[in-house]
This record gives sequence, C-alpha cells and structure tokens, in this order.
Amino acid sequence: MTKLTKNRKAALEKLEPGKLYRLSEAVETIKEISSTSFDASVDIDIRLGVDPRKANQMVRGVVTLPHGTGKKIRVLVLCTPDKEEEAKTAGADHVGLDDYVEKIKSGWTDVDVIITMPSVMAKVGQLGRILGPRGLMPNPKSGTVTMEVGKAVNEVKAGKIDFKVDKFGIVHTSVGKVSFEVPKLVENAREFIQTIFKLKPAASKGTYIKSIYLSSTMSPGLKIDPKLTD
Repeated sequence: MTKLTKNRKAALEKLEPGKLYRLSEAVETIKEISSTSFDASVDIDIRLGVDPRKANQMVRGVVTLPHGTGKKIRVLVLCTPDKEEEAKTAGADHVGLDDYVEKIKSGWTDVDVIITMPSVMAKVGQLGRILGPRGLMPNPKSGTVTMEVGKAVNEVKAGKIDFKVDKFGIVHTSVGKVSFEVPKLVENAREFIQTIFKLKPAASKGTYIKSIYLSSTMSPGLKIDPKLTD
C-alpha cells in the first residue's frame, strides 16, 4: 500500500468524500490544498458518454480560454519566406521551413504548437509519424493550417488550445495556474465545459457528461456537479 505524504494527507483531510462541488467552491479548495513549491497547473478532466472508436462520436475542438493557460507556449511556424515576418511579428518562437523539416526528421520536437500553411502541407505531411504521436501535427480543424499565420500565432499565445477525446472517452486540459485569481480560473473552466457541451455528437446516447474532475499538479481531484458550474 502506498504511504501518503504529509501534504497529501493534509489535503485529503480538507475534502469531503463523495461530495459534488460547485465549480467556484472546487477552485477555491484546489488553491487552498495545493502545496507544490512551483506554480502548479489547474487541470480539468471530463469523462464523456461516447465511444471514441466510432467516427460519429469523436469529440474534438478548440477553445480560447478567456484568461489564457498561464503557460509559455512555444510556437513553430513552418511557412514560405513571404510569411516569415508576419509570423515573427506575431511572436512565433521559431520560423522557417526546410531547415526545421530536416531538424524534426532528426528528432527535434521542442515546441508546443506547430502552425503551417496549406501550400506547404506536402512537406509537413512527411513528418506525420513524428508529429502525430506527440499531438503536434497541424490540422485545419484546429486552425493550425492557415494562410493567416500571424493571427493563428496570436490566438495560440492568447490561450487557444486544441483538445481531443482520448481512447477512454476523456477530454483533458489545463485551465490556468494556481496563482490565478478564483474568478479567472472559474471563467476558464466554465468556457471549456460549455465548449464540450456544445460538441455533443448526435450519435451519443444516454448521459453525455459522465463526470468532471478538477485538480492541480499533485493534488487530489475534486468532482464537479455539471449543474453547478458557477
């Protein structure tokens, strides 16, 4: 049996077993029980009543968190020379094409998001086996394959995130940092939850939102009442 750490035990003592928390109450509690020496991420996990193996029940989308994620997002833009200045001005961390394609083929993937253009997807497509498993492959549905590379960079830097239900029927993302004020974390989490609600597949039967949990890095998870997301 795993021995509980002092901090873990103290955190659990402040929780009510089996309780369904109001979102705002859960955020306040997460901030109270977080004991990491760094600014921990606040994460949300939503279990859905879908079968991800079926194409008509796949849940995937993008959401822009009102107050960002609190993380420094490293962006690579793979584009033609005429778009390089636009990408750099928008704040892209890396900009180029052929040199970065070769660098990625050699194993480099030290970025969080890759944005590219439709006209160079033939070259980027060669990187699918490397980028796909890491969740870095650009996709038109997520807005990372576009001619408006500057706008895409700005959106990503401002808190736009791409999410996809996993094979267990769970969608997961970070909605901020423990240092965020309670109202900002609540608004970010609510925005994500409402986005998930809007993406319910027509083929999904029964209960769509099965459970919602909020946690911070290394903290216990708190179960949220889907009806009390204020």
